[in-house]
Amino acid sequence: MKLNAIARSLLVGLFWLPISVPTRAQDRAAPMTFQGRYLVSVSDADMVSSAYVNGLLGPREGRDALSVIPLEGHVRDLQAYEVEASNSVAGPPVSVVVTPDGRYAIVLETWAQRPEGNENEQTFADLTHGDRLQVFDLMDPTQPTLVQDVEIAERPDSVSINADGSLLAVTFHPAGAGSETPIALIPFSNGQLGEPVYPTIPSFALGERLIHAEWHPRRSVLALANETAGEISFVEVVGQELRAWGNVVQAEKAPYMVRFTPDGRYAITNALYWGADVAGLWTEAPRGSVVSIRLEAGMQADGSPRHALVSRAMTGVSPEGIAISPNGRYIVTTNLERSYLPYDDDRITWFSSLTLITLDPETGQLSRIADYPYDGILPEAAAFDASSQYIAVVNYDHFDDRIQGGSIDFWRIAVDPLDPQPMLVQTRYSVPVTRGAHSMVLVP
Repeated sequence: MKLNAIARSLLVGLFWLPISVPTRAQDRAAPMTFQGRYLVSVSDADMVSSAYVNGLLGPREGRDALSVIPLEGHVRDLQAYEVEASNSVAGPPVSVVVTPDGRYAIVLETWAQRPEGNENEQTFADLTHGDRLQVFDLMDPTQPTLVQDVEIAERPDSVSINADGSLLAVTFHPAGAGSETPIALIPFSNGQLGEPVYPTIPSFALGERLIHAEWHPRRSVLALANETAGEISFVEVVGQELRAWGNVVQAEKAPYMVRFTPDGRYAITNALYWGADVAGLWTEAPRGSVVSIRLEAGMQADGSPRHALVSRAMTGVSPEGIAISPNGRYIVTTNLERSYLPYDDDRITWFSSLTLITLDPETGQLSRIADYPYDGILPEAAAFDASSQYIAVVNYDHFDDRIQGGSIDFWRIAVDPLDPQPMLVQTRYSVPVTRGAHSMVLVP
C-alpha cells in the first residue's frame, strides 16, 4: 500500500511538471512597451548601399515606399503598411514629416525613381533630380493614401514642418535649384499644399549647401545648417520673409542635420567630417561629433540675441542621424561606420553603430556614454518612443543577402541596478520594411 501511494504521488508530479514549466517560460519577457501612435518611415528601393562608392545601383527590391507601423499591442506583433512614395537616400535623413495632429505624412523626392532597364548596368548617373512633394492621408494608418502630388524646384534636400502644421520649409541642393533658391516656404492647410515661396536668406552665400532647415518647436524660427561653411544660423519667419535672428554659430566640419531640444532652449547638430580634403570624400572619414548650441545665451550690442556653442561629444564614424528623447536627456546618433562599402572593399566595417550621449537640459553639457556596434547596414535615422526609454532604428539592408528588405529595429535604454549609468541594448524585435529605409519619425 505504501509503495502504491508513492507511485501515485510520483505520477501526479510528473503529470503537472510539463504543463507548469512552459507556462511560466512563455510569460517571461524583458520590458518592451514602445509608446506612441505609429512610426512613419520611407525606403529607397532603387539602390544598394554600395552605390555610394562604386555607382552601381544593383538589383531593385520593389518600389520606393512610405511605411506606417501602428504601435498598438506588443512590439512582437507590429507590422508595416506600405504605399509607393518616390524618395531617395541620397541626402540627409529628413525626407518625411508628419503633421502635428498625425493626420498627414509629406514625403520629399530628392532623386526620382530609377528608369526601367538592365539592372546590372544601371548606375547612379542614370538617376535624375527629383522635384516632387507627396501628401499621404494617415487617417487609417493601415491604409496610407496618396492625396496630393505637387511639383517644386529641383533636387530638394530636406523638409520640416512648423509647430502648428501650417508651413513647410524645404531646402535645395546647389546642384539643383539651390544655386539660386536654397529654401522654399510652402503653406499647408486642410491636407493640401499651397504655392511655394522662395525667400532670400540673409547673409547666405549662394552656391553653398543649405542642407537642412529645422523649425523651432515653439517659435516662428528656423535653424539653418550650412554644410559647406560648417555653420548654423537662425532666421525668423515673418510672413513670406526671412530675417536674421542673432549670430551665426561656427559648428564643426560638414554638419548634416540640426534638431532642437523639446523645450527649444538648445539646437543640436552633428558633424560628419566629410569633404574634398578627406580621404575618399566620406569613405575614410574620422569619427564624427555632436555639438550643442544654447539659444539666446546673451545679447549682442545691437540688441539681437547671442547664441553660444556650449558643448561637444564624439560619435562613431559618419553620424548621419540624430534623435533627441522627449524628456530632453538623451541623444542617439546613427553611425554608418563603413558598413555601406562593397563587400570586396578591404575598408568595409561589417557593422554599424549607435552612440548614446546624455544631455543636461539646464546647461546643455553633452556626455558621451559609448558606441554600440551592431550587425546592420547604413542606419540613417532613429526615433525615441514617447517614454524616452525605447528607440527605433532604421536598418537600410542586411549583410545576409538572403534576407530581403530593410527593417525597423528596436533598442532600449537599460541600467544596471547597481550602476545607474545608462546603456543601449538591442532587442530581438524588428519590423520588416522595403529595402532602403532611411528617414523616420514617431507620431506620439
